[in-house]
Amino acid sequence: MDAVDVVVVGAGPNGLAAAVTMARAGLRVRVYERADTPGGGARTAELTLPGYLHDVCSAVHPMALASEFFRRFRLSSRIELLRPELAYGHPLDGGRAGLAYQSLDETARALGVDGPAWKRLFEPLVSHWRELAQFTGTSLLRVPRHPQLAAQFGARAFEQGSPLWSLRFESDIAPALLSGVQAHSILPLPGLAPAAAGLLLGTYAHGVGWPVPVGGSQSIILALVDDLLAHGGEVVTSTEVTSLDELPPARAVLLDLTPKALLALAGERIPRGYARSLTRFRYGNAVAKLDLALSDAVPWAHEELRRAGTVHVGGTHAQIARSEAMVASGKHAPKPYVLVAQPSVVDPSRAPEGKHVLWAYTHVPAGSDVDQSEVIISQIERFAPGFRDTILATSGRTAVEEEQGNPNYVGGDISAGAATFGQLLRRPTLSPYPWQTPVRGVYLCSSSTPPGPGVHGLGGWHAARRALAVEFGIRRAPDLRPGA
Repeated sequence: MDAVDVVVVGAGPNGLAAAVTMARAGLRVRVYERADTPGGGARTAELTLPGYLHDVCSAVHPMALASEFFRRFRLSSRIELLRPELAYGHPLDGGRAGLAYQSLDETARALGVDGPAWKRLFEPLVSHWRELAQFTGTSLLRVPRHPQLAAQFGARAFEQGSPLWSLRFESDIAPALLSGVQAHSILPLPGLAPAAAGLLLGTYAHGVGWPVPVGGSQSIILALVDDLLAHGGEVVTSTEVTSLDELPPARAVLLDLTPKALLALAGERIPRGYARSLTRFRYGNAVAKLDLALSDAVPWAHEELRRAGTVHVGGTHAQIARSEAMVASGKHAPKPYVLVAQPSVVDPSRAPEGKHVLWAYTHVPAGSDVDQSEVIISQIERFAPGFRDTILATSGRTAVEEEQGNPNYVGGDISAGAATFGQLLRRPTLSPYPWQTPVRGVYLCSSSTPPGPGVHGLGGWHAARRALAVEFGIRRAPDLRPGA
């Protein structure tokens, strides 16, 4: 095999971010991907009927605008990102709903009695969302550049992650609205890590919005691949790597893989102590997904929800906490939390004229082989009577099938490792440079490294910058702007 400077295994957003960064530094880069197309969890495909474009995993992308990597890459100038004015909503029984607009003031007005409390919670964070993204976008062991903001964020996370979470609010709408965002973490509520995730995502909703890429998440991948190719890199698909020995000679190898996969690929090369750390890395609970082709928009009882890019279904904070606790205990909740995305509300290119696509998943125990399609449909029908009548076709995946489609989703864990507070500090090990392994020239760059899950490219960018410094003596980050 021809020697290259850098090999990247895995063409997900992090792997491609690493490849782009290396290629921009003037290095010869080759990417290997086991699937037929690059993208990992950010692919788009016709999963139900011809002409209906569904996102395979990720669908809504606040980090496409907030991530330092994507801001340096100028992603928003390369693809079209549509920001629904109503970033997310949360239906409650009786036709009520919590509504989170991109405008913090409009959200406060919609929340009525709890509007001022919501604004006090988020305003200091929203005013400094760039600094917050910088603080949360790397290893938590780094000294924050803005300690006052870090302290404000930490205090709010401790409040919302403790039994004190409800003291700030008077009604049940604002707590439900916040718990819907916290539940993205696939962790029991309340808790420190879910609270931090909810505050961060909520801040982005008001600071930059929750955008939907025109044409699907694959648009992000195509922009990365195009840039890589333009700078001399290459992508080899339909090629599964099972050992580091199968790779061509290279000075740096970056793996968009889990610690479990690293153990399998590197074998005896890994020192015993580091191998024990990788073995102790824990994977979280899972998702079961359902994609739907619809004849019409979802008939939400609260009509404003028909404008939302994202809808969190599951009822009150107590009801969501109860269903997430069941999942954490290894059970399937009969009325679970369901995360719903409505991309065709803002992007009509996703479906034939007048028709819609719907993206939904629910949380299940790791390794579940239970089809949750009916449960998901029933929960949506609960808040959108007549929803069943709009369904033209469906395509469901169990947690087991999620892992079969993407081995990084161990047991169906789309976070590539439980995003608990402890594992955000040790991801996968306790180190200021957790992307670097003790195997010479080998780096991890997946969501199993800081800053964790999400389509942000930061795991790849940080790993690439570390490899550039250590392996090539290049300490200045390359310019990622178009045309540079």
